[in-house]
Amino acid sequence: MSDLMSIDAASFSARYLRMPPEELDERIRRAKATLGSRAVVLGHHYQREEIIRHADITGDSFKLSQMAAARREALYIVFCGVHFMAESADILAGPGQSVMLPDLKAGCSMADMADGDQVEECWSRLESAAGRDPALPVTYMNSSADIKAFCGDHGGSVCTSSNACEVYRWAYGERPRVLFLPDEHLGRNTGVAFGIPLDEMAVYDPLAPRGGLSDEEIRRARLILWKGHCSVHQRFTVQQIERLRALHPGIRVIVHPECTHEVVGAAEEYGSTERIIRRVTESPDGSVWAVGTEINLVMRLAATNPTKTILHLEDCVCFCSTMYRIDPPHLCWVLESLVEGRPVNVIRVPAETKRSARAALDRMLSLPGA
Repeated sequence: MSDLMSIDAASFSARYLRMPPEELDERIRRAKATLGSRAVVLGHHYQREEIIRHADITGDSFKLSQMAAARREALYIVFCGVHFMAESADILAGPGQSVMLPDLKAGCSMADMADGDQVEECWSRLESAAGRDPALPVTYMNSSADIKAFCGDHGGSVCTSSNACEVYRWAYGERPRVLFLPDEHLGRNTGVAFGIPLDEMAVYDPLAPRGGLSDEEIRRARLILWKGHCSVHQRFTVQQIERLRALHPGIRVIVHPECTHEVVGAAEEYGSTERIIRRVTESPDGSVWAVGTEINLVMRLAATNPTKTILHLEDCVCFCSTMYRIDPPHLCWVLESLVEGRPVNVIRVPAETKRSARAALDRMLSLPGA
C-alpha cells in the first residue's frame, strides 16, 4: 500500500468548508499565483467544473501523470483525481517532485475490487490448475500501485483503454493465456476486438471459493477476467440506447469500453475518454450524440459544442462519487498549505513497489503503437 502523510482533518473543516464559492476561487487563484511554476494542478476529465477551471492540465489519468512528471520545475503535483491516479503520478515523478491528493477519501471502487492478497491467491489458484507461469498478468491503469507491481514482478504490463489491444498483441506473443485486472468489461471488450471468442474467456471471482472456476475452465480459457467493474459505466444499458434512438432518430451512440459487452455491442462506437472527446468535437455541426460515460465530461462536451446535440445516455444521472470528493475547499486547503511550506496529503509509493510498478509501465511504453 502507498504510504500517506497524516493530515489534520479538524483544522481543514474548521477553516474551509464554510467559505463561499467566490472566496474559495479567489484564494485558489492567489495561492497558485504565489506558487507559480513550483506547483501544477492536474484535473481529470471527470472532475466538476469548479475544479477544472483551476487545472493547469486536463486529461486522462496516465496522460496527466506523464505531463506532470515532464514539468521538472514543478515540485508539487496536485492531482485532482482519485487515489490510483496520484499513485501513478508518484511512480512517474522525478526526483524532488511530490504528489498530493486533495482528499484522501477520493478512491476508485474498481481499483478497490482487486487487492494484493486477492491477486496472490488468484495466482496460486491458476498455478495449481495450469502450472508455473500460468498466464501473463495485464492490469488496467485503474488499479493500485500494488497490482501494477504484481504485474511488473511477473513479466506483465499495464494498459490504458486506448492501447489495450496493442498490449494484448504483445501479451499473447509471450504466453498463451492472459489474466486481466481489475475490470472485467474492458478486458472482455478488448478480447472480443482482438478476436478471442467469448467461450475462451473465464471470469475469476475473488469472493467465490476457488475463484468460481474449475481446473478445466482455467486450462481452457485464453483470457481470464477479474470480476471487477466501474460503478458508473456498469449502469448503462441497452434499453437506454433503444429509448434514445426512439426519441432521436439518427442519433449516434458512443460509450466507454468499461461498459458491458452488450452495451458496447449496441452502440455505434466505443472508445477511451480521449477518443470520445475527439469524435464528438470533430463531428459536423448538427450532429446528435448519446454519450455513455461520466456526467461531468458529457456536460462539458455539451457546453463546448453548442452547435451539436449531446445527451447523456442515462436518465437518472450518476456521477463518479469518489471523484466528486475533490472540491474547491480541499483544493484551496492543499494549495494554501503549500504556500505556508507545509505539504499535506502527500502520496508516497514505497520504493520497492514503485520499482516493480514502473517495470510494468515501462513494458507498456516500449510497445509499438502503445
